[in-house]
Amino acid sequence: MRAAETIRDAGFKKWDVFTPYPMHGLDKAMGMKSSKVGWFSFIGGVTGFTLGNLMIWWMNAYDYAIPIGGKPMYSPFSAFPPSYELTILLGSFGALLGMLFLNRLPRLHHPLLKHRRFALASHDKFFVVIETADPKYSETETRKLLESAGSRQVEVVEE
Repeated sequence: MRAAETIRDAGFKKWDVFTPYPMHGLDKAMGMKSSKVGWFSFIGGVTGFTLGNLMIWWMNAYDYAIPIGGKPMYSPFSAFPPSYELTILLGSFGALLGMLFLNRLPRLHHPLLKHRRFALASHDKFFVVIETADPKYSETETRKLLESAGSRQVEVVEE
C-alpha cells in the first residue's frame, strides 16, 4: 500500500499493482477513479428502451396497423415488456463492450506474462509494474523510487 502511494505521489500514470489476494483500499492508494463502465451500460440501456418503444410504435401504428375496437395503435403499457428486455440486453452489451474498450482488450500478449517470477503474483508475491511508456519513466530514477519504497528486487522486463 505504501509503495502504491509513493508511486502515485511521484506522478506516474501507466503502472499497476499485482497482489495474490484482494487488498481493500488499494484502488484508493493507487489514486484510481470510479469506473466508467456504468456509463456504457446506462447508454446501452437507454438505447434499448428507446429502440423497444420505437419498434412497437412503428409496427403497431404504421407498418401493420390493425384498428380493433377503437383501441389506440400504440400503448406504452403493451410496449413495456419488449422495451424492458431490450434495456437489459443492450445494457449488458454496453457493460461488456465498455469493459473491453476501457481495458484495451483483447490484448493477446504482454511481455510480463512470459517472465518467470511474475507467475508468483498469484501465489505469494506482490508486484508493482511501471511501464516504460509512462512519460515520467527514467530507468535510474524509477529504480531509486522503487528501492526507496521498499522493493526487494527491481527488474527490467523487455519484450
